[in-house]
Amino acid sequence: MTETTDDQSKKIPLQKGTEDAKASDGAAPLLRVRGLVRHFPITKGLLKRQAGAVQAVDGIDFDVRPGETLGVVGESGCGKSTMGRLITRLDEPTGGTIEFQGRDITHLSPGRLRPMRRDVQMIFQDPYGSLNPRHTIGGIVSTPFRLQGVEPEGGLKKEVQRLLELVGLSPEHYNRYPHEFSGGQRQRIGIARALALKPKLVVADEPVSALDVSIQAQVVNLMDDLQEELGLTYVIIAHDLSVIRHVSDRIAVMYLGKIVELSDRKALYESPMHPYTKALLSAVPVPDPKRRTQRDRILLKGDVPSPINPPSGCRFRTRCWKATEVCTTTEPPLVALRTGHQVACHHPENAGDRPAAAPAEPGEGAATGE
Repeated sequence: MTETTDDQSKKIPLQKGTEDAKASDGAAPLLRVRGLVRHFPITKGLLKRQAGAVQAVDGIDFDVRPGETLGVVGESGCGKSTMGRLITRLDEPTGGTIEFQGRDITHLSPGRLRPMRRDVQMIFQDPYGSLNPRHTIGGIVSTPFRLQGVEPEGGLKKEVQRLLELVGLSPEHYNRYPHEFSGGQRQRIGIARALALKPKLVVADEPVSALDVSIQAQVVNLMDDLQEELGLTYVIIAHDLSVIRHVSDRIAVMYLGKIVELSDRKALYESPMHPYTKALLSAVPVPDPKRRTQRDRILLKGDVPSPINPPSGCRFRTRCWKATEVCTTTEPPLVALRTGHQVACHHPENAGDRPAAAPAEPGEGAATGE
């Protein structure tokens, strides 16, 4: 079956401007994360004794304000997807706190989490594996209503068909099965299911990485339009810096379970401070051959260290061209070197461009610990 190609889905994604950002700076955070940790134990022998742990997420702090889009980028294995599952409480944190609308949800029981599920939803990476092939599209999208005991006004079928139309599919697809749809259409079905109960926060884990490049712009534009129409707040996890640049208001860069830089989109792309961020940006493909030869390509040496035994001090030091003795012995804290621009580095790039700012308050999106 061919992909839907309405006029709205054909347009090129537009970059968000910081001057008309959707988030209200004075609003209290919708999501507040402090010291979040997730270690997966490694056991050995018949007695299953713990011999170590995979430090997937190892102490990260950030806020998400109402109406904004926070992008999270990093290499495969840096802990992005684990972080997404933690803040939606699909996985149990090892340590730290997660507050949603001022309420601590870190260790809520499944019964007490059920009402919160209406407000926090997730869009999964694999549009093929996330849909049950034995269920019709109508049954898949109506599942949240049945689990929460919600009876939509006008009836369940009518509401599901409205959601299908909202994401660019035909209401007549109600009785069809997932195998009858393309990858992009399946992801639209996943988006419809996530939006069924009108959530406040949507965590999208690599929402377009499994799709054909020609379809990615359609899905990105759809998510952007739905955010404006429904007042959604997004946390979008991706490894494609081009996608993140178009959809995000602020961007967090992760490396080996840590956030190494957190800033608004414009400042991050125009003046990156962490060497790892600078290396990532240098790898973004440039379509113009003339510009391609004018920039410095940074090639990182070696592989990402194992999260089972990360390096001492700064975790990026084994691949960093600016590493010194202090990087080996002391872990750099995530601090604000400019207003709203935080970096965890002993030798930051572009730090002398502007005068340093005092650390931001947590309500202003700071990632400082309690």
